[in-house]
Amino acid sequence: MAGVIGGVIFGLILRNCKETWSEREVMYVSYIGEIFLRMLKALILPLIVPSLITAVGSLDLSLSGKVGLRAVAYYFATTILAVILGIILVTAIHPGVGGQDKGSKKINARDVTTPDTLMDLVRQTVPPNIVQATMQQYRTALIRPECRDDECSAYVDGEGQFRDPKDLLTWKFKGEWTNGPNILGLIMFAIVLGVSLAKLEEKGKPLLDFFTSLSDAMMTITTWVINLAPVGVFFLIGGQVLGTQDFGKVLEQLGWYFSTVIIGLCIHGFIVLPALYTLATRSLPFKFLANMTSAFTTAFGTGSSSATLPVTIGLLENRNKVDPRVCRFILPIGATINMDGTALYEAIAAIFIAQVNNMNPSIGQLFAISITATAASIGAAGIPQAGLVTMVMVLETVGLPPDDITIILAVDWLLDRCRTTINVIGDSIGAGIVNHLSQGELEAMDQDGVESGGEECLPLTQKDNGELKA
Repeated sequence: MAGVIGGVIFGLILRNCKETWSEREVMYVSYIGEIFLRMLKALILPLIVPSLITAVGSLDLSLSGKVGLRAVAYYFATTILAVILGIILVTAIHPGVGGQDKGSKKINARDVTTPDTLMDLVRQTVPPNIVQATMQQYRTALIRPECRDDECSAYVDGEGQFRDPKDLLTWKFKGEWTNGPNILGLIMFAIVLGVSLAKLEEKGKPLLDFFTSLSDAMMTITTWVINLAPVGVFFLIGGQVLGTQDFGKVLEQLGWYFSTVIIGLCIHGFIVLPALYTLATRSLPFKFLANMTSAFTTAFGTGSSSATLPVTIGLLENRNKVDPRVCRFILPIGATINMDGTALYEAIAAIFIAQVNNMNPSIGQLFAISITATAASIGAAGIPQAGLVTMVMVLETVGLPPDDITIILAVDWLLDRCRTTINVIGDSIGAGIVNHLSQGELEAMDQDGVESGGEECLPLTQKDNGELKA
């Protein structure tokens, strides 16, 4: 928290020292923060894969299914609640005012369709090459039809196929590989490998012990990196504040939109999710959330739920005493598919842009936005401003041009950090709820291990008067 507040003050002081700062000077200021972010990102893959394999391999197979179902049910329910809340707020507050400045900034928007995005999501879960999945992910790319006779009208191409420049579903398409790890595919591989090791029992124990040891080593390295978080976040936020042009003018123009998103995120993150925690666990969430403060500030500073994952796992296990088997099983999945903040933002942003264009979405369009925003949030990578890419798909659902994203670009960097924080809050509370609901089965499983002579127990870690305890 000190790093976030100090970074804002540091950035404001530097802005007052000099009228204009070049991009290179801003890069120098945020350089230390960039190094911290790179260290966190380096931990993502070696932490996620061994942790998941260890968690699934250590659980009873029937319990793995129950824990997974509880987690997926929670993720789906909270994402739908976030989208509904966003639609209610943006419809009630009506932040879109005609004549908004559409801005001059360009983004690398690509043409996408909802069917392609959903099918690519399934394709990501089954990577053809597991080594390639650590570096690249697959996506469907559309090829824009060439205009004929200086007019962009529908035509039949040389292959006898109908092409309409206005209908994306008639365009040619091709598969392409893009840089960035396929986290979803790696998670699926880790779960399948964990299940197979659990099924092998004694035969799979040596490999399971290897992944357990690797997971523990990565958590130790994570602890070292976490100690650098205040310094890293300080410079990341300082550089971002310094690089913002005229935030006062931007807020004046986009104030209602900004306020609507912030109100929605606050209601969802600090009222809806804690209420669910209280209902499920019959206990107040204040201590649980207070113990996770470092994870929330790291999420705000880095803008990446995946990069914050090592911090989140460490705090849940050490401070909130969430069972490592549950924590390491559902958190990597949650950081990939549970994007409450992103879903809420995409629903609000799409309807806001529709209002700016003097459009009032019908009930059918609102329903379509709900489904698409939910799917888009699942498909969004856990990296800074990944929601902007999937935002193109949501805009297409309402029939709006992707270029209109430029309207909200000016404040997106700050909203991105806020929605990432809510994503991490959602993941953390989800782990706490699933851990509480699974407590009976976990204790029974530990008891079975003790009765069978300790053979099936988890690694022995605690010492008491020289004796090892499970």
